[in-house]
Amino acid sequence: MAHSIRCKCGKLQGQIKRTKNVNRCVCYCADCQAFARYLQRENEILDRRGGTSIIQTTQENITFSEGTENLACIRLTDTGMLRWYADCCNTPIGNTFADFKISFIGLIHNCLSSNQDLLDEEFGDKCMHVNTKYALGENKPKPSGFLSGTLRVIGMILKARFSGGYKNTPLFTSELSGVAIAHPKILSKQELNEVMNASRSKQ
Repeated sequence: MAHSIRCKCGKLQGQIKRTKNVNRCVCYCADCQAFARYLQRENEILDRRGGTSIIQTTQENITFSEGTENLACIRLTDTGMLRWYADCCNTPIGNTFADFKISFIGLIHNCLSSNQDLLDEEFGDKCMHVNTKYALGENKPKPSGFLSGTLRVIGMILKARFSGGYKNTPLFTSELSGVAIAHPKILSKQELNEVMNASRSKQ
């Protein structure tokens, strides 16, 4: 069963092809919070504890049908993950490694649905909670599901690597170069400090 991928304004559209071949995660890390604030969409992306709801899968499981010219990405640092978004409306899309041979992508819920019940129905309601020490406020959420979720993701990545499925990616060029289709912007120290400090001030 497929599920649509769509930015807020509708210029970027695609789908995740197999909704059961995923792992669900809520990540509270400072980097995910900083990305939400970079996009100035933190009220839409983050939950009240600063968590980002993510659907983790491999890139061969996603396709884009239109609007890829609107894809952009940043790196918080020169070694950080590629954080993809639609620059037409600053809708977050997902996070990938810079090495396209690691076929992982963490799709952020905003490009899938804002309806939690629909996400539970489509992708299952089992969800791991990670990096909870960075959650906002007191009485931090308890970490859960890390081992089983991590093993599931590693299994997906290894399967794509050995089957050659990692080559089927809409976000990188051919396997000879493996270059991201959008040149990543690396945040300056000032930009990074601004979004990171904004995240810390909420804790």
